[in-house]
Amino acid sequence: MNISLNVNGEKVERDIEPRLLLTDFLREELFLTGTHVGCEHGVCGACTILLNGEAVRGCLMLAVQADGATIETVESLAGEGGQLNPLQQAFTDCHSLQCGFCTPGFLMTLTQFTKENPNPTEEEIREAISGNLCRCTGYANIVKAVKQVTHQTV
Repeated sequence: MNISLNVNGEKVERDIEPRLLLTDFLREELFLTGTHVGCEHGVCGACTILLNGEAVRGCLMLAVQADGATIETVESLAGEGGQLNPLQQAFTDCHSLQCGFCTPGFLMTLTQFTKENPNPTEEEIREAISGNLCRCTGYANIVKAVKQVTHQTV
């Protein structure tokens, strides 16, 4: 099948197998390897991307389902020359990552969340990240990073 979509600001057209997962399309066809594949069941959140501005699990979608859509991956976050965006910088400042495997999914989830909720409570932050699993950080520093980027006292 032929699909056409916008990925990180660029129009992309490809002929693909109808059963190709969106995560595999991003990683293998477009070489956007920041979208990680963890559980492949939509549980861990490592594959989270923005589809038409909404955080979704890429492993639960076929690439053909994204035909005509706008997709943003973690690669879209950095600025010109690789400069970190404020959320990425907050993750660095607050030591919110260790192995880094889950980080792209958290960043994409929180990108949508902080746009919709620029002044969240800690409870709202924890609820927002409850669908993303991390085996290393314990979440406290991730919450701290969101507070930093939303200009709350850390």
